Amino acid sequence: MAKALLPVLYSFRRCPYAMRARLALYASGIAVEHREVELKNKPACMLAASPKGTVPVLVLADGQVIDESLDIMRWALQAQDPLHWWPQAAVHLNAALALIEENDGAFKHALDRYKYPHRFGLADGVAWREAGAEFLLQLEAMLASAPYLAGNSWGLCDAALAPFVRQFAHTDKAWFAVQPWPHLVRWLSKFEGSDGFAAIMHKHPIWVPAHSA
Repeated sequence: MAKALLPVLYSFRRCPYAMRARLALYASGIAVEHREVELKNKPACMLAASPKGTVPVLVLADGQVIDESLDIMRWALQAQDPLHWWPQAAVHLNAALALIEENDGAFKHALDRYKYPHRFGLADGVAWREAGAEFLLQLEAMLASAPYLAGNSWGLCDAALAPFVRQFAHTDKAWFAVQPWPHLVRWLSKFEGSDGFAAIMHKHPIWVPAHSA
């Protein structure tokens, strides 16, 4: 009997979008073939599957392509969700998706300009740091009343947002550590110390197609 093909995940270790996809796949227990790519030298097969050229890209055994991180999370957690990350009540799902939309929109816009000001013709990213901090203060308020953004246990919105908050925090660790968000700092520390984080941050060698090896 032929061995079943695994879904193929094209990923980049430090990309927060790819990190959130890997977190959901890890939580679901679904095995994939991990293909670590160089963003400056993307493999032709990845570009053929998803011409937009961004990670993550998940290619299923039947050829279906999922190339948005939140869609990969949805696919994985709706297939298998042993940790109960996916909200079951519509009101909770809608709240989680709204928070993720805010993260992926205004906060990511500020994060990019804070972390990479020269890409945008800016002398520095201080003003955008302040803009991003407004969103983080919103998260701090949520975490003051519950241990996780999803409530009493880690869930979809925690996994979807943590890689981006981590990227913001690591841009200037000393500044981040002294801001008025102790609950957010503890939440992020739990994430970075978790088994899931260790698993998804395993260093893979750059994938090379067989015919190129």
